[in-house]
Amino acid sequence: MGGKCCKSGPDKDALETEKLKRLCQKRHRARIKAAEKIQAWWRGTLVRRTLLVAALRAWMIQLWWRTLLWRRVLKQRRDLLKIYVIQEEAAVKLQSWVRMWQCHRRYCRICNAVCILQAPKSYFAFQTSDILQAQYEVTPNQPEFHIEILSV
Repeated sequence: MGGKCCKSGPDKDALETEKLKRLCQKRHRARIKAAEKIQAWWRGTLVRRTLLVAALRAWMIQLWWRTLLWRRVLKQRRDLLKIYVIQEEAAVKLQSWVRMWQCHRRYCRICNAVCILQAPKSYFAFQTSDILQAQYEVTPNQPEFHIEILSV
């Protein structure tokens, strides 16, 4: 009965070996869990980095697209402004031509009236309307006009 209080020999060594195995397995499981946590953190970091790069690239594409659209809008505005300027210049030129034509027509009427009334070395004074009074003195070489506005 003396062998029961202290074990020695192969049983003790087997128990120590078993304890050591369990301790090694426990440490191994702890290291695997720590490695899994590190790997999960690293995969998350890579995913976030990839997402950040993708988001930046998408932002750059959007910026490029918006710039392209803005340039198109500016070009359309510029083209419309050019068309407007051309139309305005054409309208001004047309109005100028009409006024010039009206002045020329009036001038021709006056010249025709002078030619009809022309006599050598004569002097005519007549009134064409209530507003305008004209006197024409005709010399053999060149007609001379004097126009006086009486009332407006």
